[in-house]
Amino acid sequence: MQAGRFVSGALLAVGVLLAGCGGPSEEAVGEQESTSREGLVPDCSITSAGTVYYTSSTRLRIVGYRGCGCGSWTSWGTTSTYAQSTNACIPPVSIPED
Repeated sequence: MQAGRFVSGALLAVGVLLAGCGGPSEEAVGEQESTSREGLVPDCSITSAGTVYYTSSTRLRIVGYRGCGCGSWTSWGTTSTYAQSTNACIPPVSIPED
């Protein structure tokens, strides 16, 4: 009975060694990270889409912008739940402190 457990344990150990630990290699992780980072910033040569962020649903006061509307990736200010898509370039605005 103990011999059976030993053989089963040995086979399990060999299987784990042959299969590896199950995680990706360091090279694959590096490739994945660089690919995912590249996907975060769009190619601004083919789009002018951006998002304007406001303080409230009335959309009277701009608090931030993220997008390609200024010829390259632009990100300034803060984001909020009140947002609107745009194809216009929204330059940074001075935001008065409350």
